[in-house]
Amino acid sequence: MNFLRRQVFALPLAMAAGSASGQGIWIPVTGADNSFFVEMPGTPIYKVLDTTTPAGTPFVYHSYSLEYRRLSFVAQSAIYPAEVDVSKPRANLQMALDDRAQKLEGGKWSKVDWRETQGASAVESTGPIAGGSALRQLAVLKGRRFVSLGYLAPADAMRAPEAERFFRSLRLLS
Repeated sequence: MNFLRRQVFALPLAMAAGSASGQGIWIPVTGADNSFFVEMPGTPIYKVLDTTTPAGTPFVYHSYSLEYRRLSFVAQSAIYPAEVDVSKPRANLQMALDDRAQKLEGGKWSKVDWRETQGASAVESTGPIAGGSALRQLAVLKGRRFVSLGYLAPADAMRAPEAERFFRSLRLLS
C-alpha cells in the first residue's frame, strides 16, 4: 500500500491542463477504461500516467485535466494491481488524504467527510493551498477501482456552481 503515498492523485502536476474554449459548455467525459462519467466545463486534456507499485508491477492512471477561468479540474482513475491490499478501503483512502495533505498549507485538511458514494467507500476533503487557493477532492475506492476528482480554485470558490456541478456529475460505471 505504500505506493499510494507516492502515486495517488497527482493534482498539482496534472493541472498543466487544457483550457475550456466556450463559456457555459459542459462536456461529458467518460473514462478511457469506462470506469466513470463526469461533466467538465470544456474539453480536458487526457493523459495516461504510467506508474508501478514498489514491487515493480506496472499500472496506469487515466487522467483528465482542464483549466477553466480561474478554476482547475481533474478526474483520474486506476485499477490497482492484485498485490495492493484493498480489503480496507478507508485505510487506502486515508493514505491518499495523507499524501495530498503534504501539499496543503499547514499540512492538513480543514474539512474531511467520510461517506459512501454509489456503493463505494469515499472521502471528500477541502484544504488551503498557499497563495489563497484551496483544493477540494473526492476520492472513491470500489474494489480495485480508484477514482478521484480534484478541484483547485481560489478559496472563496470551493462551492462555486462549476464545482458543485462537477462533483455532482460523477457516476461510477464499473
